[in-house]
Amino acid sequence: MDWTKQWEAFFSNPFWSSSNAFSSHSPGVNIYRRENELLVVVAIPGLEHVHDAEVYIHYNTLEIKATVQLHFEGFELIEEGITQGPFGQVIELPFPVGEKVEAIYENGLLFIHLHRLIPDHIRRKVEIK
Repeated sequence: MDWTKQWEAFFSNPFWSSSNAFSSHSPGVNIYRRENELLVVVAIPGLEHVHDAEVYIHYNTLEIKATVQLHFEGFELIEEGITQGPFGQVIELPFPVGEKVEAIYENGLLFIHLHRLIPDHIRRKVEIK
């Protein structure tokens, strides 16, 4: 087998396309869990405007799209360690989420606060105050 076929076979492995794979076009993501809530923190340094990013939710899937353009007049880029250009990431969540969502971009981090979807057919105890 020639090396190009080995290279293609290696990188066609599903590991490289999963949300946990290493990619120069995927931002760093941390997911925190608390009972019926999730906090997803996405590192997107250099985002000029919040409208340059989009967040979509569907059941137990979170999709993040953004475009980062860093321009420094008179300088030539010689090494790139910060994700630039358009990128997208789909994240499988540990449980379905509902419509109560809050997204805030602050100091280069996108915070997405999600709440577990509680189907109507599940019996819930209501706290009496």
